[in-house]
Amino acid sequence: MTRNNLDNPIFLFTLLLVIITINTISSIHFLLIMIAGVTFISFYVCLKRKYLYSLFFIVLTFIFIEINSGLRPLSLTLLSLFIYIFIIPNIDRMMSFSKLNEYIYILIFYLGVFFIWVMTIGMSDSFIAIIFVNIIIDLLFFGVFI
Repeated sequence: MTRNNLDNPIFLFTLLLVIITINTISSIHFLLIMIAGVTFISFYVCLKRKYLYSLFFIVLTFIFIEINSGLRPLSLTLLSLFIYIFIIPNIDRMMSFSKLNEYIYILIFYLGVFFIWVMTIGMSDSFIAIIFVNIIIDLLFFGVFI
């Protein structure tokens, strides 16, 4: 089993505090759900390795992101759980690329966020551009730091 930075609880707690701070600031100015994909990958790693103490802080981070962006509470947590239970096993069965799969997981998570956003809040003109920028930021952040 490979270890990455998400296995370290101190790094994970610091990352979650940074994500909460960034989302609080960015919801005021520009982007709505920054680095939610990295939070999803953290959720995936904690469930996979049974780090339940860290999972609590990840769910709190999802709640902060949802409150700042105007989504329903626990919608991102339920989306993440749905992807973890139903979609990830199918992707793992079809593909054997371990590092590439996590990038695909982020893209699928943002596809789900897009559908949740459209169902609860509605579609706006700049929302597709915001989601695209968030995907690029998440993929770069995940590739560089984690």
